[in-house]
Amino acid sequence: MQHQNRQPELVEGSLPVFVFPTELVFYADEQTSHKQVLTLYNPYEFALKFKVLCTAPNKYAVVDATGAVKPQCCVDIVIRHRDVRACHYGVIDKFRLQVSEQSHRKALGRKEVMATLLPSAAQEPSHTRPQEEERKMKEQLADSAFFEQTAFQPESRVVSGGPSVLTVLLGLVCVAVLMLPTLGELESVVPVYLHLSVNKKLVAAYVLGSNGDDGIPRGCGFQDPSRTFIFRP
Repeated sequence: MQHQNRQPELVEGSLPVFVFPTELVFYADEQTSHKQVLTLYNPYEFALKFKVLCTAPNKYAVVDATGAVKPQCCVDIVIRHRDVRACHYGVIDKFRLQVSEQSHRKALGRKEVMATLLPSAAQEPSHTRPQEEERKMKEQLADSAFFEQTAFQPESRVVSGGPSVLTVLLGLVCVAVLMLPTLGELESVVPVYLHLSVNKKLVAAYVLGSNGDDGIPRGCGFQDPSRTFIFRP
């Protein structure tokens, strides 16, 4: 005998999605309003994956644009408006929260949330729109093109690459050559066959100095993070 409360098979796009609020309003003259929070609720007995899409992803930064919600739990999704300019006043953008089961890729449900930028709170739009305007708004939501919203990350700085392993090894070899005694030095504990001529040391110094573009300073010096050695042939 089948249980009466058995969960029916979920059809793609049929699962209700619970999000609050259903509309985001940003105010240009209120810095605190440039960050809004969307709360996604999961009242079901199974975990959900979610993805945040947007019609204008370049205007917003979303913290945790993808993630998961445990059964009967909720998550907060932080949305920051990062392009507060007069040319965007009154423009209605849309966010789409798309949810699916963790074991499936198909979207079980979706919910659209409108986002508007206004100059100030005094110009807040009326929430009692006429029925015809509401119908047109729904049509616009259905026809809008949504794009994947990348997760918010701090602005990355371009960091130049350090010297390659080969360059470092070559520099160390040159340093070792310059540290060996020169031919003719009598007071040295180093074997005679390791005494090098001045010409060989000049070659090592030249190689060491010519790698300045790879992170080793030019000249006859080799910079170490903790010490600086200056060698003169």
